Amino acid sequence: MVELRRRAMVGLLGLGAVGTAISWPRLTGGDIPGRGEDALTVAVGGTAQDAAARQGLVDGFQKRHPDIPVRVVAIQGQDGDFFAKILSMVAAGNAPDVVHLATEGTQLFAERMAAPLDEYVRRDAAELQEYFDDVHPSLIESFMYQGSLFQLPDNFNAANIYYNTAAFERAGIERPADDWTIEDFFDIGRRLQASADGSFLPYFWNNRLWGGAIPWLYVNDANIIREEKFPGGDWLWERFYPDHEPRGGGYRWRQADALNEHTIESFEVLERMVSEGLAANPAQGGGNELVSLFARGSVGMTPAGGFWVHGLKEAGFAGDEYDVTYFPKMRSQRHQFGAAGHCIVGSSERKDEAWEWVKYCVSTEGMRLLRNKPDSSVARRSLNAELYGAGVGPAHWEIFYDTLDQHPTTGAIPAPPQQAKVEAALIKNVTATITRGPSGVRPGLETMQRDLDLALKGL
Repeated sequence: MVELRRRAMVGLLGLGAVGTAISWPRLTGGDIPGRGEDALTVAVGGTAQDAAARQGLVDGFQKRHPDIPVRVVAIQGQDGDFFAKILSMVAAGNAPDVVHLATEGTQLFAERMAAPLDEYVRRDAAELQEYFDDVHPSLIESFMYQGSLFQLPDNFNAANIYYNTAAFERAGIERPADDWTIEDFFDIGRRLQASADGSFLPYFWNNRLWGGAIPWLYVNDANIIREEKFPGGDWLWERFYPDHEPRGGGYRWRQADALNEHTIESFEVLERMVSEGLAANPAQGGGNELVSLFARGSVGMTPAGGFWVHGLKEAGFAGDEYDVTYFPKMRSQRHQFGAAGHCIVGSSERKDEAWEWVKYCVSTEGMRLLRNKPDSSVARRSLNAELYGAGVGPAHWEIFYDTLDQHPTTGAIPAPPQQAKVEAALIKNVTATITRGPSGVRPGLETMQRDLDLALKGL
């Protein structure tokens, strides 16, 4: 998963944003006569290395579709910057045909520039059935908007609890039961703290939308925005998930819900963690330092997804030195996730070719090429063993997908079209809400409610 830091979307870049996009002839076939301006353009977030890693994917696609040259364009920037640059390219008349997009941008793009996939999905339903059979409906639902489907997910990350096995052993703590509770969490945190020498935090977390305060709301049937659903979507659920309860036409995020009693209760839990010294003030520290803190035993538990396996492996932290489990149970054990997949740009003149690219990327062959290292859980249930099994991941790596299968109400992070402003309102208010004692929780959430109301109005 990408870091979820945002900047304001308006006025970030002018037409010069196009100049920040970097393309590579090896990927474009630009050195081959006739393969230049007519190539299908796919925009991805990242650097030269990120784009070059897709060479195998491009090669595989062009073996199947030699008549469709592909140009991969990498655009640097965290989600908010990335979205702004794509929108600037569209305004400049230089829009890509396809964009690889995370949940944070789905509704923004669906509202402004993405083309629905409904017609193509209906047409190729027989071909796609095995894909949908292999993908949990929660992931599909996250890419529905106003009754239409805008992306096919290829990867996701649910927020789970990673724990340092040496720290647990030192405190004499067994692996938590799958249905452990919030009081179990506090008991484990206190025991970890009592057994530690020097600087140690039982729980470390970051102030952000994914993996910050939100997981503690989801396990308590709460959220910062009231969760509603658009009507529609029956065409998809009846065709591909007839044995599941229909889920509607996608998430509709309209009303701030920071003052819901369940939300208040979750923030009271976070206040207890910080006041007892069991958790860091989330404004301190960042994601870049967390891997090293965890690897050297300074942190007992932290929220992360399947993407962290790769980071820990790169840091030399072996899979038996840590393990994963679910978030502890409060009123429920519902989790949160973010996903990613390709969308087709509405202004593209190559939508048919773009659809062939989207389909190939979610085929078994394409997904193996696209997700070939343990840096995100694979949307296809069947492929995760190839990434995390055989000692690559932690002992209980199955938790990554079982979070969906065992807790089917697990849902996407709240990401309306105004997502950047919503996240800014959340981040602004979390620390003040949980660091002023028990009496400061409700006043802090009253301010958050006001700021979220303004964010949802686009103010």
